[in-house]
Amino acid sequence: MEKLIDKDFNPKQLSPQTLAFMGDTVYDMLVREYLVREANRPVGELNKRKVKLVNCKTQAEAIENLMPKLTEDEIAVYKRGRNAFTKNTPKNADVADYHAATGLEALFGYLYLNGSIDRLNELFEEIIK
Repeated sequence: MEKLIDKDFNPKQLSPQTLAFMGDTVYDMLVREYLVREANRPVGELNKRKVKLVNCKTQAEAIENLMPKLTEDEIAVYKRGRNAFTKNTPKNADVADYHAATGLEALFGYLYLNGSIDRLNELFEEIIK
């Protein structure tokens, strides 16, 4: 995966919510591509499988497993996202899981916007193991 728009800028200057906004899409796209490559299934079944991988609880578990593998810089980005103030949380999500998932999404957004695509793929591979 390459960045779709090749403009240099410093993603560290973006708010954690903005990084999570981007990371949500990047993570969702990685999950969708993984599922499509795994097997040709009906769209309804693909969506059910996607929902199991793209939710607060699963993302919170994923970041917990990734923590020992993250660099100091990546941990700092994750913590910025996790600690970011949010006005609302999903009704069916635990608040701690929601914040952890936001941190994961911020990290994925940062890596994508930073052009660290190989690292992004490496971390995603760890998640789907």
